[in-house]
Amino acid sequence: MTTRGLPKEIVAPSRALNQAHGKTYYLATLLLARHLRPYVFALYGFCRYVDDIVDVERDDDARRLAKVDSFRERFFAEVARGGSEEPILAATIATIDRFSMPISYFERFLGAMRQDFLVRRYPHIDDLLAYMDGSAAVIGEMMLPILGVDNPEAQAPARALGNAFQMTNFLRDINEDLDRGRIYVPEEDIDRFGAWDAFDQRRVTDEFRNLMAFEIARTRRWYAESYAGDDYLRGRALRCIRVARQVYGAILDEIEELDYDVFSARASVARTRRLKLLVRAAIAAC
Repeated sequence: MTTRGLPKEIVAPSRALNQAHGKTYYLATLLLARHLRPYVFALYGFCRYVDDIVDVERDDDARRLAKVDSFRERFFAEVARGGSEEPILAATIATIDRFSMPISYFERFLGAMRQDFLVRRYPHIDDLLAYMDGSAAVIGEMMLPILGVDNPEAQAPARALGNAFQMTNFLRDINEDLDRGRIYVPEEDIDRFGAWDAFDQRRVTDEFRNLMAFEIARTRRWYAESYAGDDYLRGRALRCIRVARQVYGAILDEIEELDYDVFSARASVARTRRLKLLVRAAIAAC
């Protein structure tokens, strides 16, 4: 049995990962035409597969870095061969072939994942953006051909949306990242607001609130910049992106509702709210 070009058996593991770990993305993907969904699942599955090596596997950094390097070598060899025995990689390779994606997209992504073992903090916003080029902005670029967009002018808003999603994650996950010894808020910003005590003691201070308000405002500007990309989308693809943007952007509202206390609670959008947005978009698509 196939899913319009992708065998169901190679899509299933990627779809399961998306459904379990990327609930917002999964719900938004359901708004796409049925034959396009497997390719989005494939990209999510690939990214999650690598991310689990970086952040989930219980091993020391040197061994996990070696696993990422080994995976990278294997993946590009299998891309050159045109297939893989691993379903998630087979689905990814099929997606690359179907949409003629530049292999440099995956070089950039894997380079960012490798950087997580080598860089723990980012002095300036430009340093963080250089990392996010591979961890986030490139994901926006990968999505464009699947959504049927080939206009180069759509790349900048797609990158802005990728960065907005990523920074939303960083702000929500400050506490978890501290557990891993990482800070994804620019050090220059923490210095500017005098908020180091909040990170050291994992408690909300006035200085930390001011820092978070600043970071949230910048992230919302990236969301705002991404709206320019809507001009290049139509129908279900447009509704998919709008729902993903609305639901993920609402995490920033939840952080504010928590009075910026990301140390003792994880900001999330209620399932009922996510489903309402999905239903509204689905009705509009009919």
